[in-house]
Amino acid sequence: MVGMSADPRQRRAARHAQPAAETAASAPRRKPITVERITDAALEVVATEGYDALTIRRVAAVLGTGPSSLYAHIVNKDDIDDLLIGRLYAEVVLPEPDPAAWREQLLAVYTQIRDLYLKYPGVSRAALAVVSTNLATLRVGEGILAILLAGGIEPRTAGWARDALSLYVSAYALEQSLVRQRRRHQDQEWVLSHTELLDRFTALPAEKFPLTRRHAAELISGTGHDRFEFALGLLMNNLRPASG
Repeated sequence: MVGMSADPRQRRAARHAQPAAETAASAPRRKPITVERITDAALEVVATEGYDALTIRRVAAVLGTGPSSLYAHIVNKDDIDDLLIGRLYAEVVLPEPDPAAWREQLLAVYTQIRDLYLKYPGVSRAALAVVSTNLATLRVGEGILAILLAGGIEPRTAGWARDALSLYVSAYALEQSLVRQRRRHQDQEWVLSHTELLDRFTALPAEKFPLTRRHAAELISGTGHDRFEFALGLLMNNLRPASG
């Protein structure tokens, strides 16, 4: 195609270096394949079929084209993952860092990220083991870092804490998505309800599992989101401002 760089890697680097240009006001009769449309189609696949169904071929089918048309704009499946997370992170609202409320602000930001992940089953896998250079993703990382630094956390500790918190949120959302997926299948009888789990724990042999039997109710108490806030609190409450 005339005027288009032959290397999609160069175009990806360009996307990450500056915000996307405004689209033209006049639309052609047949919509061209664009990065935005690829991202829209990928989100549609994840929302309706789950992240496991996300492939370049499946995205191309949603767009009514072939995989080769996508390779003119993206590098590979990892590139789609990067676009997905960037699209979701663009929705995250970041507060003005407040030294007096930095833990509350962190919880609020990560709760937004959790809820965005949960809208698209399994999509948090796309955020794992990836150091994104997508500008929308970097914006959120910058905002989280700003909150931690405003709280007096030393820069290296803030960076490591951000990684640990982000990893937990991704893993939490992935687990929740997997549980929901398994509960849709009637043959998955090992996915137990709260009552069934309590019954099994309290029925364990007392001589082998005395503590599990005795504290069964406490072990399975709380909702998933209760435990989410508890885990983030464990991490955040062990962060101490650097001494002046």
